[in-house]
Amino acid sequence: VTGGSSGIGKCIAIECYKQGAFITLIARDENKLLQTKKEIEKYSVNDKQVVLCISVDVSKDYEQVENVLKQAQEKLGPVDMLVNCAGTSVTGKFEDIEVNSFERLMAVNYLGSVYPSRAVIATMKERRMGRIVFVSSQAGQLGLFGYTAYSPTKFALRGLAEALQMEVKPYNVYVTVAYPPDTDTPGFAEESKTKPLETKLISETSSVCQAEQVARVIVKDAI
Repeated sequence: VTGGSSGIGKCIAIECYKQGAFITLIARDENKLLQTKKEIEKYSVNDKQVVLCISVDVSKDYEQVENVLKQAQEKLGPVDMLVNCAGTSVTGKFEDIEVNSFERLMAVNYLGSVYPSRAVIATMKERRMGRIVFVSSQAGQLGLFGYTAYSPTKFALRGLAEALQMEVKPYNVYVTVAYPPDTDTPGFAEESKTKPLETKLISETSSVCQAEQVARVIVKDAI
């Protein structure tokens, strides 16, 4: 699970652990990872289960991502399911958003899902089994005021998922895309601090979901 140290990623890891899975958590912050590891371990269903933590930025260097995933597979065996949950958001009017924010969001939200997927796909095809999950957003189905930097990165995941599914289906490998609505996570709280009024008014027309509830639906759909 990338982005596994908080929010939806953490809840997906817990959900899978409750079902007996071995978990590899990937995120940047080592302290948060170790904290999350302890939290997840409380839900073990047998004493063989392992939670492995890897601190890496999935959006920066493909070779590094490939290496850490190789190491994880050497320790815990091949990846049956990869959940791409690493993501970040910046809101604001198009002309007010720093240009480098567009680049950073595309790197984290899009390439941060391309790199881990690219690192595991060959083994999945060889084994003729595997599932790749992309966590997009409702903003990946519909462009909204204030999300000119964020929405396109989540739209990109849909294009990737649809094209990839056509390639890997003959190998019994499957792709799932989740489009969660506003969800109560640390990332959402951070994003809300800078949301333009118009974006807030649009958001308030629907309720905020709990991360646990979103994670349950994603895992159910993927398994």
